[in-house]
Amino acid sequence: MIRAILTILTMSIASLGGAETKVPQSQSEISLGFAPLVKQAAPAVVNIYAKRVVSVRSSPFQGDPFFQNLFRDFGEPRPQVQNSLGSGVILSSDGIVVSNFHVVGHSTDIQVHLNDRREYSAKVLLADQGSDLAILQLEGAQNMPFLPLRESDTVEVGELVLAIGNPFGVGQTVSSGIVSGLARSGIATGNGRGLFLQTDAPINPGNSGGALIDINGALIGVNTSILTRSGGSNGIGFAIPSSLVAQFVRQARAGNDRFYRPWAGMFGQPVDSDLAETLDLGRPNGVLVSDLHTDSPFRAAGFQSGDVILEVNGMPVNTPAEMVFRISVAGIGSVAEVTGMMGGALATVPVNLIAAPESPARKTLELGRKSGIPGLVISNINPAVAEQFSLSSDAKGVLIERPGEVGTRLGLASGDILRAVQGTDVTTTKEAKAAFHKLRGRVSMIVQRGDQRIIMRFRL
Repeated sequence: MIRAILTILTMSIASLGGAETKVPQSQSEISLGFAPLVKQAAPAVVNIYAKRVVSVRSSPFQGDPFFQNLFRDFGEPRPQVQNSLGSGVILSSDGIVVSNFHVVGHSTDIQVHLNDRREYSAKVLLADQGSDLAILQLEGAQNMPFLPLRESDTVEVGELVLAIGNPFGVGQTVSSGIVSGLARSGIATGNGRGLFLQTDAPINPGNSGGALIDINGALIGVNTSILTRSGGSNGIGFAIPSSLVAQFVRQARAGNDRFYRPWAGMFGQPVDSDLAETLDLGRPNGVLVSDLHTDSPFRAAGFQSGDVILEVNGMPVNTPAEMVFRISVAGIGSVAEVTGMMGGALATVPVNLIAAPESPARKTLELGRKSGIPGLVISNINPAVAEQFSLSSDAKGVLIERPGEVGTRLGLASGDILRAVQGTDVTTTKEAKAAFHKLRGRVSMIVQRGDQRIIMRFRL
């Protein structure tokens, strides 16, 4: 009954031609359903099979409720092949495909299957774990079916949508629903957080990377995650907006091997009711600027601590994630029109969107055989390094870019921040190199991993 009502509400005589949507006028229109739309869009949605090699440790204490945590790093790491199953969307006739990072990231072999049973090998052109997006190129592809991108800012709550993908590996499947929310932030995806479209169209494991399309067959989002307690779809799914996908495609075609976001160089927080009353805003909206980097483009445009950012390019921003999304869509090198309360007065100013600066110089070093941990690659942390490795924007010190074979055995990991060696603080790669060259016998190190401060003791 619900499906019949939904069909009656959704059909349009000219929905595929871009004309105004209207209620169906005849039984033939009602029975038509979504079939013509699916025939048009489904060929551009693909199944992706990916393999990656990971290092795992085999411990005799695995499964023990007490000792498995004490001996988590016990044993030599061994390579193991992991298989990943997901979906993707073809975006151009020459075989550009978008999918999720968690489907294809770090993969060594990617096979893409079309619904007409053709198969292609693919390579990753650009991937970003924070956004959970990846752009692929099908090898030897020509005259491929593809979906056009629709500007996601034109999407409204209540619009009818279809989710197309390969849930549970059963084959291509279509589910219908509506857009149930816009600009959802604070939802985790991959290792990052972003801004999403919300839909009640059922999305299940394997749908990741698949298409969320409107009734004209245009892509409005890439399905990425669900909100669930049971592991199945409960009617709340999230899709990465097409506007961000378009920026990824532009950078991939420009030859970038990773995604570059404009650098804000500022700290901010959402304006709640108490802050709105204190700032005399009338209602809680916007992002309060709490601190600005010396080289921040927002500082150069005239913003100061205590000001409130309300809009970026005419679109409201109410969380730092929304602001990062808006400048990411605009891209490096563009000029964003930013509206805010500056010094207590409403103003709109141009902000030049720039890449994160390499200041101070990162001075990357790889330690040689004479050091205590040969093969360790370290860099000074600057805004560009912090952005590349998803560190907090106020991070400082020495970053471990690659631990090397010896460092991996000792428990070091890429992205760790080195704080001290043998009880002496290290703040630059020069200091760290000198400290490592003196390592002998018993060694003590302090590293920061996320919010954890880890003390490591071992013997060389």
